[in-house]
Amino acid sequence: MISARLTLVACGVLIACSAVAQSYPNRPIRLVSPYAPGGGTDFFSRLVGQKLSEALGASIVTDNRPGAGGVIGADIVAKSQPDGYTLLMSSPSPLVVSPHLLKRMPYDPQKDLAPVVWIAAVPALMAVHPSVPAKSVAEFIALAKSKPGQLTYSSSGNGGTGHLAGALFDLGAGTKMIHVPYKGTGPATTALLANEVTLSFSEAIALLPHIKSGRLRALAITTLKRSSIMPELPTVAETIPGYTAGPWYGILVPAKTPADIIAKLNGAVNAILRTPDIQSNLANSGAEAKGGTPADMAIQIKEESERWGRVIREAKIQVE
Repeated sequence: MISARLTLVACGVLIACSAVAQSYPNRPIRLVSPYAPGGGTDFFSRLVGQKLSEALGASIVTDNRPGAGGVIGADIVAKSQPDGYTLLMSSPSPLVVSPHLLKRMPYDPQKDLAPVVWIAAVPALMAVHPSVPAKSVAEFIALAKSKPGQLTYSSSGNGGTGHLAGALFDLGAGTKMIHVPYKGTGPATTALLANEVTLSFSEAIALLPHIKSGRLRALAITTLKRSSIMPELPTVAETIPGYTAGPWYGILVPAKTPADIIAKLNGAVNAILRTPDIQSNLANSGAEAKGGTPADMAIQIKEESERWGRVIREAKIQVE
């Protein structure tokens, strides 16, 4: 009797947990994207959100909540009701970077949020405004060393993957650039297009149209191996051995969300990632579909947290 009551309390309603999953969803779902429109997080929110809406038979509304490197949006989800009706589409920043940067975090990523599924890993490009004279990574390093503390790079915010990519570049190249944070990849890209900053390490999804139009120049890709989207483009690692930095995306929910609901969402997204149109869409942007179990994503979060924690300490990065 006590066990049965505990099950009912855990589900939050006077029915069995499995019945909750069977009836879920029966109202619109909010998918929080913790950055401004125009970046990779927003792209995946809308791409996966549309397909997930069709799979679940419920409306999914993307809610952009930018600020603090994704922390504001992630905090909204962490403090939401654990009922499966508030999801987070996250990049690494609010999960594995901000905890090492901020003195006070409003939530604990590994305690207050539950992984649902790892969606994709995306290559980032090292791109400059065409007015920058450097045509290669080596030439850019020489330029940066000739102007220590003068060259700037934009990112989606403090603690974003672009911020850490720049810090890792400085460590490997022995350069010293100035980081300029924005509220999302979209604004960071706009700043580069306007020649307000020298450089950006951003998702290929966001930069490719501008590179193809000639409004930006790509110097390198941040994956360890060259990518099929621009096979002629060298990797940063060809100049700085071992260099790799790039965003990935996944869906999370508030902790204590019923396991049946998490399993239903996980199964739906894994099926979506296997569809030909999604596979084609991801391939065209250079993204690698991931999928897998919630445990797979939990391992990714733990390993990335340890990795970027070391970079932050070595680079002595501080954010007020």
